[in-house]
Amino acid sequence: MTREQYQHNLDALKRYIAEMGEKSYYAVENSMKSLSSLDIELAEKVIQGDEIIDEYELKIERCVSQLIARQSPTAGDMRLVTACFKIAIDLERMSDLAVDIAKMTKCLEQEHTKPFANILKMGEVGEDMLEQSIKAFETLDENLARSTASKDDIIDRFFHETQIELIEMMVENKSMINNASYLLFVLRYLERIGDHACNICESVVYMASGERVDLN
Repeated sequence: MTREQYQHNLDALKRYIAEMGEKSYYAVENSMKSLSSLDIELAEKVIQGDEIIDEYELKIERCVSQLIARQSPTAGDMRLVTACFKIAIDLERMSDLAVDIAKMTKCLEQEHTKPFANILKMGEVGEDMLEQSIKAFETLDENLARSTASKDDIIDRFFHETQIELIEMMVENKSMINNASYLLFVLRYLERIGDHACNICESVVYMASGERVDLN
């Protein structure tokens, strides 16, 4: 592999991550929109679109394999290559969680209850964390990565508060058990999306400094 081709593949790898990140962001955003409006058609669009995101993960995996097999990357480039591989896994899992949220849209049978406002806020924070983590990747901004990861505390707080509200509601009103149960799943999915965004931020810090950190 020539140096020119090597650099071309590195650039392609970074581009694939940015494009995959954008598609994952819209998957999460649209899953929350579908849940908010109980839009079954939009939920189905999120579910069907997951194949495209899976294809990006395969492209990134192939690109990483070629770079490692055909030309030994420098230390800095090797951090980029391995970080991209990990980031692709996190993005794919976030997209899977968006699909899970979209599937909950198809299960809900009643209008949303009061705790749903907190669920929407959790979704907004998760979307912002995903968007900013990819921006930190593109700009190699360690400070942005760290500040983005710190927002996971907000998601965790909403998670615990809303979980208690939903459980209390289920105890007080048996008719709410079905919908509240599905929303408890959504809470868990959103909490995991925040965790995966933190993982991406950790990968960015590793790319920038070579330091392995735990930001979650």
